Amino acid sequence: MHLAYPVVLASLLFSVGVYGVLARRNVILVLMSVELMLNAVNLNLVAFDAWLRDSLHAGQALTLFTITIAAAEIGLGLAIVLLLFRARGTADVDRVTALGDPSESVAEEAPAGAEALKGQAAA
Repeated sequence: MHLAYPVVLASLLFSVGVYGVLARRNVILVLMSVELMLNAVNLNLVAFDAWLRDSLHAGQALTLFTITIAAAEIGLGLAIVLLLFRARGTADVDRVTALGDPSESVAEEAPAGAEALKGQAAA
C-alpha cells in the first residue's frame, strides 16, 4: 500500500475536525471535532511508522499514548461540559464565554474601586 492513501485520509479527517472546531457552536461537537483531529494524527503516526519499518515501532507506541491522553481529555471535557450545562443551562459556545456567576449580569457589576470612591466622597 502506498503512503499517500493514509496521509490523504488523515488530512481529510484533520480538515473535517478543524471545520468542526471553527463552525460548531455546541461544546460537545467541538470536543468530538478535536478527537477527530487527534485520530488523524494517530493515523499519520501509524502510517509513517509502517512506511519507515522502524524496529522499535515508535509511531505505534506514540499512538497508544495519544489514545490514552485523548480518553482522559474527553472524560475531563465532558465533566466540565456537564457542570457548565447544569450551571448555565446551555452548551452553546457563544453563550458561555463570560466568566463568573451566571445569575449576575456583566453590565450590572460596578467597578472594583466604585465603593471606595463613594465612601471617600461621603466623608
